Amino acid sequence: MLDANLKTQLKAYLEKVTQPFEIVASLDEGAKSAELKSLLEEIASLSDKITLRLDGQDARKPSFNLNRIHGDISLTFAGIPMGHEFTSLVLALLQVGGHPSKLAQDVIEQIKNLDTEMQFETYFSLSCQNCPDVVQALNLMAVLNPKIKHVAIDGALFQEEVEQRQVMSVPMIFLNGEMFGQGRMGVEEILAKVDTGAVAREAEKISQKEAFDVLVVGGGPAGAAAAIYAARKGIRTGVVAERFGGQVLDTMSIENFISVQETEGPKLARAMEEHVRQYEVDIMNLQRATRLVPAAEKGGLHTLEFESGAQLQAKSVILSTGARWREMNVPGEQEYRTRGVAYCPHCDGPLYKGKRVAVIGGGNSGVEAAIDLAGIVSEVTLIEFDTKLRADEVLQKKLATLPNVTVIKNALTTEVKGDGSKVTALVYKDRATEELHTIELEGIFVQIGLLPNSEWLKDTVELTNRGEIVVNDRAETSIPGVFAAGDVTTVPYKQIVIAVGQGATASLSAFDYLIRS
Repeated sequence: MLDANLKTQLKAYLEKVTQPFEIVASLDEGAKSAELKSLLEEIASLSDKITLRLDGQDARKPSFNLNRIHGDISLTFAGIPMGHEFTSLVLALLQVGGHPSKLAQDVIEQIKNLDTEMQFETYFSLSCQNCPDVVQALNLMAVLNPKIKHVAIDGALFQEEVEQRQVMSVPMIFLNGEMFGQGRMGVEEILAKVDTGAVAREAEKISQKEAFDVLVVGGGPAGAAAAIYAARKGIRTGVVAERFGGQVLDTMSIENFISVQETEGPKLARAMEEHVRQYEVDIMNLQRATRLVPAAEKGGLHTLEFESGAQLQAKSVILSTGARWREMNVPGEQEYRTRGVAYCPHCDGPLYKGKRVAVIGGGNSGVEAAIDLAGIVSEVTLIEFDTKLRADEVLQKKLATLPNVTVIKNALTTEVKGDGSKVTALVYKDRATEELHTIELEGIFVQIGLLPNSEWLKDTVELTNRGEIVVNDRAETSIPGVFAAGDVTTVPYKQIVIAVGQGATASLSAFDYLIRS
């Protein structure tokens, strides 16, 4: 299964293994078991510290455990972890084999000190770019603490299980048999949920920090660029973010970031964070801003308040909180979110194999979603509010060639219907006739644009009626000493490369403000 180049790379990685471990496979007579057996035999041949056994008794087949010899570490992959999950497999092999994690020592100690038996199960799909973060985080926690066990399950291979547990969006995490979380989560986010008091301790720690010269709120491309430019000026710089990487983490393919021919969002986000960490920047993650209190007078300090209870002060502030997927705001949407209503076709599409779905939105993202889904599901209905599609012509031509796609224009989605546990239908109104129509289906993918993350700034800085922060060509807002950059602002064309440039502008303007104050 592995080509010669990949084998060579993997062999070099496995030379870092210091402790022997065994791979225990549970297989049946199916083609996927044969595929997994071939992969595991290749891996075992690359290191004398790895032993392969084929006598596993796990009920899920194909699957395999990674067990440290004379140890109490046990990780399980149910499925074949290729695609986005191949990195998760490589890291698991290294960590079970004794190679140390790069995780901060205080976080490692926090994991080791957890004193509760925890059995995690994560459902993933091989096309999901959000899933590896969850799988890798829980695998590492299981390596560090013997009370923690983790099974990573490919939902596409275990359809009956997915149906029974009503897994309709990935990554989906269960803890001791109960729903724990859905969506991208890292070690810190998981710890915040399982370690009682962790949020309060972190908030107190943050609140004790001295005032920053520049405090960047948001960790996307604009925030990363702003932090780098500020730190290079030698001034005290902080970044506080709900999740470092922002919306880039949810972007599948990036082909227009200059000098990088092609990459994926999570990979670019990691590179941005690593670049920021090359400088003396204080990064504070998992903090949602709730209030900005402007400086009372020129030369004073701005105060930021956060959902956790933390507070920070700064001489200047750069707001780069980005945007999120716009919702339909119709009855049933929230009730059936992750139970048939989804926002990431790349992540969740494989869970709807052979089913009927709708895509809401006729722009590039909506048409691209419909094209991708058409190869997986039985029927796709694309619903567009306008009288015509707004996607690029090349995408529209491709869409028109697909026999299992129906396009409905001049239509307004009015309701999501379900049976109490999952989506069963969508109701839309024909805007020309005012007539209501019902489409029976199992999934709805919403692709109708972005909404600025600026609600918390209402009545503080000047916003447009769409919620964008009003800025001038120097990234200045209506408050002296407060700047803004990226998708949350009025700057047109919401692109990564534009956000990066605007972040640099905001940072240089903030520095200019500081030296002139």
